[in-house]
Amino acid sequence: MDRVPVREQDSKVRATNFEEVCYGYNEEEAKLEASRCIKCKNARCITGCPVGIDIPAFIKEVQDGNFGNAAAIIAKDSSLPSICGRVCPQETQCEGKCIRGIKSEPIAIGKLERFVGDWARENGYVPEKPEKTNGHKVAVIGSGPAGLTCAGDLAKLGYEVTIFEALHEPGGVLMYGIPEFRLPKEKVVLSEIENVLKLGVKLETNVVIGRSVTIDELMDEEGFEACFIGSGAGLPKFMGIPGENANGVFSANEYLTRNNLMKAFRDDYDTPIFAAKKVAVVGGGNVAMDAARTALRLGAEVHIVYRRSEAELPARAEEVHHAKEEGIIFDLLTNPTEILVDDQGWVKGITCVRMELGAPDASGRRRPVEIPGSEFVMDLDTVIMALGTSPNPLISSTTKGLETNRWKCIVADEKNGKTTKEGVYAGGDAVTGAATVILAMEAGKAAAKGIHEYLSQKE
Repeated sequence: MDRVPVREQDSKVRATNFEEVCYGYNEEEAKLEASRCIKCKNARCITGCPVGIDIPAFIKEVQDGNFGNAAAIIAKDSSLPSICGRVCPQETQCEGKCIRGIKSEPIAIGKLERFVGDWARENGYVPEKPEKTNGHKVAVIGSGPAGLTCAGDLAKLGYEVTIFEALHEPGGVLMYGIPEFRLPKEKVVLSEIENVLKLGVKLETNVVIGRSVTIDELMDEEGFEACFIGSGAGLPKFMGIPGENANGVFSANEYLTRNNLMKAFRDDYDTPIFAAKKVAVVGGGNVAMDAARTALRLGAEVHIVYRRSEAELPARAEEVHHAKEEGIIFDLLTNPTEILVDDQGWVKGITCVRMELGAPDASGRRRPVEIPGSEFVMDLDTVIMALGTSPNPLISSTTKGLETNRWKCIVADEKNGKTTKEGVYAGGDAVTGAATVILAMEAGKAAAKGIHEYLSQKE
């Protein structure tokens, strides 16, 4: 039996709005897709899931129509099923390991997880709160996927957890980085955050660790016995080419934050965003696709400018497919060398050079090489740099004994999140640099386990 297709908004319609692209499965579709699972004895899909969800077990409950049981199974390992079901790269993780995928299409594990998460929200399912706390206080810095996961897991073990968030809204990259049309904020993100808070987790927003209060002060003066740093990677990278300081040059981080968290796409919000006519988004990852598709919805002609070929695009195939359907233009094997600026200081174009692929580099991808004499100019009014991010050094620079590497990432043991400072753990993008939501969640789970072992030994 072929995979049950997922209903989506028509590409011409969705290119003009910020409503969710994918509609997901209804109950009958979910049960039918779940029936494709062959219930492997040694399920490889579980090994492909960074947080270790018992995938065959929850799929069996979906097949039988026991959606509450399915939600309870997922809740043992993940507090964010509706989010993960939408944004995880399942094709390279759980679905990539699926036995059905060898001869046909793998089970749509992500879409089934999304279905269960949405069913749980719509039917008032709430994970069980521990009967009592153990009296130990833990601070969690950052309310993104790593922080939420760490906080949720510790709360289930009875710890008194407080999350400190620098922005006015919790959620981290889930709120400011991923667009509404991929991940609805009110309906999905805030709802799943609320479920974490229902476990007994406290949340304090507008607290900038390193400015409002330091980690040392939290531990020495406010009684926190351990701390998890899940502050993400919010410092954008640029190319270092001429013209990058011009008006009309954005980092994807700034562009998406203004549009997502500050609701710039809505006419009733007083946080406008530059109304571009023609945009170049430099980069080829998921963030580049998000920025490009956002600019398109705001009325611009949008080009993805990427120095390698389509085969090397790091973005998910689904995101590339959706971008093409919506009318994004892909200028591949193309690299900017200068941003052209008018006499008023505004972007008027970019000079680019054509590339060809040479021998593989350290990443295993073929290295792009300039083609001599292939320079050309693209006329446009906006450039969005989507070249990755690194951690903000504020926390590391204000915390004694916390070691970082040459990329300003916090040094931490990936098995348990332990850093070079006693009682301080870290994970997610603050440690690895920009990565995926699910890998940040994996790091949050590992750190929760590490903190639990550490505090248990102190008793």
